[in-house]
Amino acid sequence: MDRQRQAHHGTEQRKEGAGPPRHVRVAIVGSGFGGLGAAVRLRQEGITDFVVLERGDAVGGTWRDNTYPGAACDVPSHLYSYSFAPNPDWRRAFSRQSDIRAYTEHVTEVFGIRPHLRLRHEVQRLTWDGAALLWRIETTGADFTADVVVSATGPLSDPVVPDVPGLDGFPGEVFHSSRWNHGTELSGQRVAVVGTGASAAQIVPRVQPAAAALTLFQRTPPWVLPKLDRPITAAERLLHRHVPLTAAARRGALWAVRELQVRAFTRGTGELRAAQAIARAHLARHVKDPALRAALTPSYRMGCKRILLSNDYYPALTRPNTTVVASGLAEVRGSTLIADDGTATEADVIVFATGFRVTNLPVAERVVGAGGTTLAESWGQGMRALRGIAVDGFPNFLTIIGPNTGLGNSSMILMIESQLNYLADFMRQLRILGGPTALAPRPEAVASWGDFVERRLEHSIWNTGNCRSWYLDRFGRNTTLWPGTTGEFRRLLREVDLGEYEILRTAPTAPAAPGRSGSAAVPSTTAPAPEAAA
Repeated sequence: MDRQRQAHHGTEQRKEGAGPPRHVRVAIVGSGFGGLGAAVRLRQEGITDFVVLERGDAVGGTWRDNTYPGAACDVPSHLYSYSFAPNPDWRRAFSRQSDIRAYTEHVTEVFGIRPHLRLRHEVQRLTWDGAALLWRIETTGADFTADVVVSATGPLSDPVVPDVPGLDGFPGEVFHSSRWNHGTELSGQRVAVVGTGASAAQIVPRVQPAAAALTLFQRTPPWVLPKLDRPITAAERLLHRHVPLTAAARRGALWAVRELQVRAFTRGTGELRAAQAIARAHLARHVKDPALRAALTPSYRMGCKRILLSNDYYPALTRPNTTVVASGLAEVRGSTLIADDGTATEADVIVFATGFRVTNLPVAERVVGAGGTTLAESWGQGMRALRGIAVDGFPNFLTIIGPNTGLGNSSMILMIESQLNYLADFMRQLRILGGPTALAPRPEAVASWGDFVERRLEHSIWNTGNCRSWYLDRFGRNTTLWPGTTGEFRRLLREVDLGEYEILRTAPTAPAAPGRSGSAAVPSTTAPAPEAAA
C-alpha cells in the first residue's frame, strides 16, 4: 500500500448480496451534524421513509474521524448543538472531541434515527434517472432508489495528503491527522508535523512532551488568540438542566456576540485590528526569542485565514525539543525530510495536518445529474448552488453545507439548521405538487444567487487579506464562506421559492425534455407563479 493511501487509511469494501434496490422517499448521505439533523427534521415533518447512508462504522462525521490528541472544538459548547436538542451537560466552555461524539450518539438515540442508519454503506455512484424522476444509488452495502437525495458529507471529510516526492520511500509511519494511527508509539520518536491549521495547533502541544524531537513544517503562520476555556462547574450544569432558560440565555449571548462580529470580517472594521493586537501580545508573551517570534508572526491580515484559539501552542514551540521550519515540506529522502528552503530534518513519524478537500469534494465525482454530467464537471469552474443548497442540472438533490454556507467566526450548526428548514419546505412543496415530481433549479436563479454572494464577498477580509487559504478555490474565488449573519441566512432559507425552480413531472408519451437525453420528464405547464410560493 502506498504512503498516500496509508495516510488516508483507505480500505476496500465489498457489497453484500444482491437484489432489487429498495426505494425510499429520501436518501441522506452522511451522518455528521448535517445528516443527523436532516434525519431528525424529516421525522419531525412526519417523513419516516428514508435512510441515512454512512461509509463509516458509527455516526459523528468529522467528530468520529478526528481522534488525534487534543482534538476539540473552537466554537463555544453551548453554541455547538442543535437548538432542538440543547445539551445542559457540556463539561467545558469548548468541548473536546469525545464529548461532541457522545452528543451525536445521544441525538441518534433520542430522536429515533438508529433504525434508518445504514453503516458501512459508502456511496459509489448517485445517478439521476430523468425518465422515472428518481435517483439510483449504488453503495458498498446495498443499492437504493430515492425521490430526493440530501448530500451531507460535509467539507471536512476527505483529507488532503500532499504528493511529496519520495514519500513512498519513508521508512517510518505516515498518517493524516484525521486518520490518526493510535497504534503508533510517539514516545521517544522524532515526529514531524506538516501544517499549521487548527488541528496542528491542538496536536503539537500534546505530542511535544513525549517526542524525542518535534519538527513543525510551517508554510504560513496562523494568527492565534488566547482560548478562554474552562470547566463548566457541576452547579452550572445543574442549573442549566433544571432551568433550561439559563442555558438558552447563555447560547443567545454567544450567538449575539458572533453576529455582531460579522461586519469586522466583511467590512474590515477596527475589531479585527484590536484582535490582531491581542494576538501579537499573546505571541510576545510566550515567545521571547526574536527570530522564532518573527517566524511565527503572520504577514497577512487577521481573519484572512481561520483564526486559531490556543493557550499551549506557542509554549510548545519554545521547548528545547521543538524546531519550527518556516517552510513547506518539499521532498523526502529516506528518513530525511527536505523543506522548500533546503532545511534537512530527520524523522521517524510524519503527521500531515494539511486539511481537507473542501473545494473539490470527492463525492461530486460520483454524482451524475441530468444529461450524464457529474457534479464535479458542473462545478469545474467553481462551486455554485442556489441558496447554497440546490444545483442546476441535479433535480431533487440538496446539499447540506454546500457552496458559500461556511462561517469564519461562528457555529456551523446554525447554518445547518437553516438548511434543514429549507429541506422541510422542499419536501412540503413536493407533497403539495403531488405525483412523481422533481424540482430542478433554474440556471439563471443559481447564477443570480452566486453573483449576489460574490458581490458581498468582494471586500471581505477573506478575499482581500493577502493570504492563500482553503476558503478559496483554485481560481482564487471564495466558494466556501457566507458573507452575512446567520440570522440573515435563516431568513433567506425560510421557504422554497418555486419561481427559482423548473417543475418536472413524468409524462411517459412525451418526447425527451431538451438537454435530458432519454428523459420522459417534461416541465409542468401548471407551475404556480413565483409569488404563490411565498
